[in-house]
Amino acid sequence: MHTGSANECGHPTWTGRRTCSASCLLMDGGESGGSPKASCHDFTLPSCSRQGLNSKPVLKKFNIACWNVRTLCPGFNTLPSAQTPTRKTAVLDRELSRLNIDICGLSETRLAESGHIREEEYTVFWRGLSADDRRLHGVGFAVKNSLLPFINPPTSTNERLMSMSLYTSSGLVHLISVYAPTLQAPEDVKDSFYHSLRNILVNIPHKHPVYVLGDFNARVGTDHDSWPRQIGNHGVGKVNDNGQRVLELCAELDLCVTNTYFSGRKMKKVSWQHPRSGHWHQLDLILARRQLLKRVHHTASMHSADCDTDHALIRCKVCVSKPMR
Repeated sequence: MHTGSANECGHPTWTGRRTCSASCLLMDGGESGGSPKASCHDFTLPSCSRQGLNSKPVLKKFNIACWNVRTLCPGFNTLPSAQTPTRKTAVLDRELSRLNIDICGLSETRLAESGHIREEEYTVFWRGLSADDRRLHGVGFAVKNSLLPFINPPTSTNERLMSMSLYTSSGLVHLISVYAPTLQAPEDVKDSFYHSLRNILVNIPHKHPVYVLGDFNARVGTDHDSWPRQIGNHGVGKVNDNGQRVLELCAELDLCVTNTYFSGRKMKKVSWQHPRSGHWHQLDLILARRQLLKRVHHTASMHSADCDTDHALIRCKVCVSKPMR
């Protein structure tokens, strides 16, 4: 695996030609264990030339996802001698590969500071609290290694929000990974989170595709009549305060909750079961610009995905322009 460092602002130290330090490590093989060996890997971004972008784009089927993994700490250590057979990032790597996920937004990673780690099929990026704080919150992305030449490396402003962009033949596709405050969080914490998320969204050109992925700790309900452009006819449960915040953000910025537009069994629409009541809820959401809805083929919960978490992975099948080489 490769482990990355961060600058003083907490962002990955990648600019121009991105070259890891000589202390990077590469974990061999697809098993969760493996013998680490010293290696160094160059991440070279493609040229930003816009030649050919005015031609009709070639669409490609793409699987994006979000997953509250509860923690990525088990087995994680940058020292080769401290690696364990239960490294969580290796388990995550196998599950995402099995489900053919291209890019996955990760919530509640609980890793400190910021950095990246390369497994066999995916590179995991994260941002968390400082090493001196409790291991709470945390957000990240898992990106298929074959897509690394086509991305701007993820950046983040805090432990709840991370954004990245993908170069395609018709321009940039933006993805934002979120971990929203819970329903019991103080109002000022919620206000700060949605203010920061809004600032990221309003600074993205309106014509650029945007997908917001993550655990919103929100129930958006089923009231399609009141929110006709924000939710479809296949929502679940009743709206709560956090869901109201999500819907108001969607109404302001013309976003929609893709989870609510596709029929199917209830278990394909819910992602988390309350431990005491036993009720299932739809807390993990994938938002998209309203005009992108025609490119969203399906959004559903994948309960077969297993990395020792009580949240289901949410997979969204979309069409995007071919990644630019």
